[in-house]
Amino acid sequence: MTKILIVDDDKQATDLLQKVLTVEGYETTAVNDSSKAVQIADSINPHLIILDLMMPDPDGFKVCRMLRQTPRFIFTPIIIVTALDDSDSKVVAFGAGADDYLTKPFHIDELSQRVKDLLGRTE
Repeated sequence: MTKILIVDDDKQATDLLQKVLTVEGYETTAVNDSSKAVQIADSINPHLIILDLMMPDPDGFKVCRMLRQTPRFIFTPIIIVTALDDSDSKVVAFGAGADDYLTKPFHIDELSQRVKDLLGRTE
């Protein structure tokens, strides 16, 4: 089964994403503490990571860089989901290793399609 890790300090957001992605047939794990994100990723080895940016230390930019510095996650797709809609944040996120960037609020069908597209490219 395809595993997706969701990292967001907003429990309501992770609960919603887990519900939707589980219905679509994915095995999901949610982490609401960004300081544990890399450790959890290492233990479950997800096929894709959904990552918020605006979290307590470390923020999502730092988590993304830490994941990309871990050899097993160099090619794991990372989708950023965040309320930050400015160009600078997008540039920094892509520079940190993000594969896609989706601004909150978003339509869940759009996220679902982006997940499918990225997973299709890496399988």
